[in-house]
Amino acid sequence: MMAGSRVLWVTGAGSGMGRSAAVAAAADRRVALSGRRVDALQETAALVESAGGQALVLPLDARDGDALAHAHDAISSAWGRVDDLVLSAGLNTPRRTWADQSMTEVEAVVATNLTAVVRAVDTVLADLRASGGQVVVISSLSAWRFTPYAGVAYSASKSALRAVCQTLNAQEARHGVRACHLCPGDVDTEFLDLRPTVPDDTARSTMLRPDDVGRAVRFVLESPPWVRVDELVISPVSPA
Repeated sequence: MMAGSRVLWVTGAGSGMGRSAAVAAAADRRVALSGRRVDALQETAALVESAGGQALVLPLDARDGDALAHAHDAISSAWGRVDDLVLSAGLNTPRRTWADQSMTEVEAVVATNLTAVVRAVDTVLADLRASGGQVVVISSLSAWRFTPYAGVAYSASKSALRAVCQTLNAQEARHGVRACHLCPGDVDTEFLDLRPTVPDDTARSTMLRPDDVGRAVRFVLESPPWVRVDELVISPVSPA
């Protein structure tokens, strides 16, 4: 591991797309891993190290601004700064319609999918300016094209991420900062357990795999500094 290798911070790194992104990008990188489950993060850390990276486990709830700040301090102390950021923490609820939604759940979904993303970028923006860093926001196909079953809170919060990335690109390009709004279609992860009707094995077999998204994240992160991938949509060939 070279001392000068780039530092990547991944939220939602304990499973699914966040884990796959961390592992796919691990070679010759130092990767800080955040999420709520310590044991899952430790499993991701072992995979990152097997893939040629160095891992730092920093458990937190992405909605907690103080926890994000403390984690950033820990990364800075260990490795100097954050060069790139992958934001994969997400939340949905089975109660997704105007007829059955809970406002407590709506607020939790928006706080996780939108506010936490803005807060994380804000926390490390000075670092990103110094490094010409990239932000990859793992959003959703429902942010790119209306998806009726995604739900009120999820659709609204994910759609807003496009504006987050656009404003970041418009205002911070002069510092070399780049943001990608990454919109995958259905992905076979444990996140599907939050659907009102959980897909069966046949439906899951037609979906994207987390590693498909991981490869896309690596592609974005490895783009040369004069290239920005503003938005990237990935769909399964045969949608479920």
